Amino acid sequence: MIKFEHILLGLFAQRPWSGYDLKKWLSDGGKFFRSNADQSQIYRLLGRMEDSGWITHTVDAREKRPDAKVYTMTDEGRAELLAWARSPYRPPARLQDPDFLARFYFGGIVDPVGLRSLICTELAARQDQVARYRGRDRAARFLSPVPEVDIPRARLLEELTHIRGMAEIDSWIAWLKEMLVVLDAAGVTTPPAPS
Repeated sequence: MIKFEHILLGLFAQRPWSGYDLKKWLSDGGKFFRSNADQSQIYRLLGRMEDSGWITHTVDAREKRPDAKVYTMTDEGRAELLAWARSPYRPPARLQDPDFLARFYFGGIVDPVGLRSLICTELAARQDQVARYRGRDRAARFLSPVPEVDIPRARLLEELTHIRGMAEIDSWIAWLKEMLVVLDAAGVTTPPAPS
């Protein structure tokens, strides 16, 4: 499971950041990794990360604006980031979990074999879900429902939700397969040798 600290360490691996810039990034492109992170939460976390020795800051004096703390990663932070990024990935039950997306996004710090293994592990887990659950009995069982439940409508909504779920997982599997082709073709990962 991904921790917010690992997302921030992944960002610090790319460049120094101020708390304000982190909040701005998380509100825009980073909202898929972590939603609803307010400024005070970010600053508290930055303080804990600095106390842990993972980051350090300098003060950037600004004219006509408040000074800004600009944070950079330390060697201890780098070690923590690499330990997380290179740790075994265990796919959760939830499709498109932020842990996979963060590991994929920050996959530039993982060796080609590890990156390919990450994608293959996620792909195998989702294909297994399809194999196990696609054909399951979905007949809704309504035993003593509350009077407000409209059973035909509830059954239809359940079926439509299932159809949407199938489309999402099928699309996710197709994307994972495409990523293997794209990354192998680009030489970023290496396909296994034919047996």
